[in-house]
Amino acid sequence: MRKYLCLIILACLLAGCGEYNKVYKSSDPKVKFEYAKRAFDEKKYNQAYTLLEQVITPLRGGPDGEEALYLLGLSYYEDKDYLNSGVYFKTYYNRYPRGKYAELARFYSGYGYYLDSPDPQLDQSITIKAIEELQGFLDYYPKSDRVTMAQNAIFELQDKLTLKELQNAQLYYNLGNFLGNNYAAAVIVAENALKQYPYSKYREEFEMIILKSKYQQARQSVDEKRRERYQDVVDEYYSFINNFPDSKYKAEADAMFKVSRSHIEN
Repeated sequence: MRKYLCLIILACLLAGCGEYNKVYKSSDPKVKFEYAKRAFDEKKYNQAYTLLEQVITPLRGGPDGEEALYLLGLSYYEDKDYLNSGVYFKTYYNRYPRGKYAELARFYSGYGYYLDSPDPQLDQSITIKAIEELQGFLDYYPKSDRVTMAQNAIFELQDKLTLKELQNAQLYYNLGNFLGNNYAAAVIVAENALKQYPYSKYREEFEMIILKSKYQQARQSVDEKRRERYQDVVDEYYSFINNFPDSKYKAEADAMFKVSRSHIEN
């Protein structure tokens, strides 16, 4: 009985493949479009987008052109190919700015890039693109029921970009004076990150890197600049403690302040 059941299943699969191959070779865009819709409903996304790729040009301008283009983007999206889905969603909302699926296309374009965003240590081009697309969605549809999802995704993506900058600043600090004054570079990276992301959850860490970097520069400074640089450390300390009075780095900050003040007073 089990053998016959397997044969029946195999026959059904072969029949399905045969039907798809027949449609694939068809010259009728309407036949391909209808089959693609059915394939999408059956979660056969590869078949759906393969056929839709063939028909979006001949169907353009007709009654099915808009739906075909949107469904092509959605097929790639459901297949987790977010780069291709983003391309077709963007093509859709540019071609049909007031189209039936314009809101969804803008949202899925950005959200797909969000899902595809890599770890912080890797190139963040996709992360930046995701933020741009999601912000565009919020600008166009501020009352959408997907606003919260888009905003939360943007916050998460911005945290990822900020973390990458924090890692860069920490790397410069760790390099110290290797092949140049990397402490100054650490300060620049951290200060720029704070300007770009003023509400970052890593603000305390950035400010601590700035304080430590300035302290190291003061310690290793030439005599004529040492007092001025220790004063800079003291000023930075007051700013840090004012912003984070209960900081987990307070003991370390206090120690740097004590040394710096002693150099100024002597």
